[in-house]
Amino acid sequence: MYPSQKPYFTVLLFLLAFFASLAFAGNPNYSAPLHAEGATTVNVNEAEWLYDDGAVFIDTRNPRFFARGHIPGSHHLDMKGGFTRETLAAVARKDQPIVIYSSGESCSRAHKGTVLAVAWGYEKVYYFRGGFVDWRDVDLPLVSSKQ
Repeated sequence: MYPSQKPYFTVLLFLLAFFASLAFAGNPNYSAPLHAEGATTVNVNEAEWLYDDGAVFIDTRNPRFFARGHIPGSHHLDMKGGFTRETLAAVARKDQPIVIYSSGESCSRAHKGTVLAVAWGYEKVYYFRGGFVDWRDVDLPLVSSKQ
């Protein structure tokens, strides 16, 4: 791919993810993709290891869910407007390990964010498909922004 084609490729990936999400909107049987090309899918144990090792955690959920509880130290980059090339660059270098999560297997936000991070050139992207739900269910630490 030529450098001049990269912006078009990124837009194409985003549009594909967006329209795929519309197809699944309101479907109670929806399940997020198992993998994202160019990223490593991790389970809760692997995510905890990455957390302990200092990986940057990105929470792609909506502000209300983030406020109720999130993984300590995670950066909130809502997929509906807060997750951009610039906001991701503000919290992580392209050579840093980043773990992208959302509400769990029934949510597509983490997958969309993972696809974009890979397209933007991030080298160590981890797709935490089980996300917040799996983290919470094994009683790992959480913090709340609610007052």
